[in-house]
Amino acid sequence: MLKTLRRCLQAAVPEYAFEMAGSNVRFGQGVTKEVGMDMAGRAKNVMVLVDPHVANLPPLQVVLESLEQAKVKATVFSDISVEPTDASFKRAIAFAQEGNFDGFVALGGGSTMDTAKAANLYASYPTDNFLDYVNAPIGGGKVPPGELKPLIAIPTTCGTASEVTGIAIFDYVDMKAKTGIGHRRLKPSLGLVDPDNTKDLPHAVAVSTGFDVLTHAIESYTAVPYQKRGPAPASPLVRPTYQGSNPISDVWALHALNIIKQYFKRSLNGDDVEARSMMMLAATYAGIGFGNAGVHLPHGMSYPISGMVSKYTPKGYDVNNKPIVPHGIAVCINAPAVFRWTGDACPDRHIKAAELLGFNVDNAKGDAAGPICADAIRTYMQDLGMPDGLNEMGYTSADIPQLVKGTLPQQRVTKLSPKTAGPDELAALFEDTMKIY
Repeated sequence: MLKTLRRCLQAAVPEYAFEMAGSNVRFGQGVTKEVGMDMAGRAKNVMVLVDPHVANLPPLQVVLESLEQAKVKATVFSDISVEPTDASFKRAIAFAQEGNFDGFVALGGGSTMDTAKAANLYASYPTDNFLDYVNAPIGGGKVPPGELKPLIAIPTTCGTASEVTGIAIFDYVDMKAKTGIGHRRLKPSLGLVDPDNTKDLPHAVAVSTGFDVLTHAIESYTAVPYQKRGPAPASPLVRPTYQGSNPISDVWALHALNIIKQYFKRSLNGDDVEARSMMMLAATYAGIGFGNAGVHLPHGMSYPISGMVSKYTPKGYDVNNKPIVPHGIAVCINAPAVFRWTGDACPDRHIKAAELLGFNVDNAKGDAAGPICADAIRTYMQDLGMPDGLNEMGYTSADIPQLVKGTLPQQRVTKLSPKTAGPDELAALFEDTMKIY
């Protein structure tokens, strides 16, 4: 009885702390060639996961030559899906378990880096049920029992920031929605952020991943404050990776938005090395911010949008006409509706976000915060050719019940919204997203 009472009292204590989990990053043109030096003291037999579209490009050769010079054995795995699924994760996991690797290198975008995190986790600590480590309530939310094997992540896009986060996202096909695995122990040991690796980044991918940076920054900055997230955990070990907005994450998010204003549109010219470099930094900055603060409704609503797609294939993506909604498009498409609605929860933060994106907020008052922030995002979207809402992507109002159903389990992120969104609120937000311009 006393133990039960103690647990109840402990559960009632509000959150009193936040944790800034460190991210090891090295930035600069040419740092990819240092991967061998970094891995040599950590592992001797590594699995190199590479995006299939990157496999024939110079960065992979740089990685393999560097590992060879450091006398580290490398085995390449490129069976990675754009927007990975539970099935594609399992293929990588099986390969990792069979190879008995003692280290991992990921070269690619978020899909590749997330796949590497999953392969590392399940190879380090195998489990009979794949869902054991998957975020609750979809999975068991099991905490990794200990530290994972070394993983060096080398991004080739300017958006996901997976090189600095402890999150691995995948499409859970049976649910027709995305979910993920999240814990600080999944964070890569080192991120090598090399602007040279974006030279061959297609224009469409640069646009989509740039919007991922933008939404990461605004979502983490407008997330519920960490003190209001909920009760303190029973143990610091189970304090969530996504903790709510906090003073340190705010710094990273705001600086990322300032970079976006100056360099996002410029970076779409692949020859502008300075702009591409700065957008890679913006992605990393936003990643450090949201990797500790979290994201909220735009990401939570994006998961069923990506999982239920049946008719939309974006221009500029080499996916053999497979229906797909790239992650950056899925998160930004509902952002205007979301931030228009959440504006009155923390108006100063919505106004500040719009200001940093370059919009005039003189004399802006609280009741205008949501519309101002939404207009800023919508202008960027229209200027850069984002789809005109869910209708253009093949969705209709008849799909809203299933979209809501796919969003409700995403409590890891939706609970961080500054306003509580139940089924009715989500339905209204999806309806508002059907057409944007």
